[in-house]
Amino acid sequence: MVIDVIIPAYNEEASIGLVIAELPRQLVREVIVCDNNSRDRTAQVGEAAGATVVRELRPGYGSACLRGMQHIAHRPVAEQPDIVVFVDGDHSDYPEQLPELVAPITEGGYDLVIGSRALGQTEAGSMTLPQVFGNWLATNLIRLFYGYEFTDLGPFRAIRYPALVELGMRDPDFGWTVEMQVRAAKAGLRCTEVPVRYRQRIGVSKISGTVRGTLLAGHKILWTIFKLI
Repeated sequence: MVIDVIIPAYNEEASIGLVIAELPRQLVREVIVCDNNSRDRTAQVGEAAGATVVRELRPGYGSACLRGMQHIAHRPVAEQPDIVVFVDGDHSDYPEQLPELVAPITEGGYDLVIGSRALGQTEAGSMTLPQVFGNWLATNLIRLFYGYEFTDLGPFRAIRYPALVELGMRDPDFGWTVEMQVRAAKAGLRCTEVPVRYRQRIGVSKISGTVRGTLLAGHKILWTIFKLI
């Protein structure tokens, strides 16, 4: 199957090269770095590492992901991928686990696979208490309202490209990951999780690294869940 990787990135010059280098490139056709108006050399480092760099001036995690999807959508239909993998550009995920992530799709017929940090091994200090609690609350609300069992809103995820297109993703910022899972549940997609490892990111998080970012993300996640009911 043809696999493309989308990496949203904002000021990740110290880490983006490592993320690209650790992807199993024999399995990946194209790595797309979505530079979210970085003020550093993220774009140059990404290009030097062999990625296609596209730029999104509108701030927001979801905006960067949507720009990557737009890049893919401009391909002729015959050249569109079978699977799209999303991975963060901060080196907190383990890109080499991509084969484990896509296996339920390639071998089991699933549509969406979430890399679950809750089921895997997390390095001490890699997730804040608000992150852990927020994931627990959000996944329990999804279970309550939509009947789908998730343990995490992890950013490392794989989805069949046709299913991704059908979801009609819109969220421009913090609600991107939960929106995908809620829309997948509403659409009746076959979803599962695989355990993934997680480590402390390189640099400071733009979301969980600040009180304001944490509060905004928490509010947006809950608002997204209830909005889509």
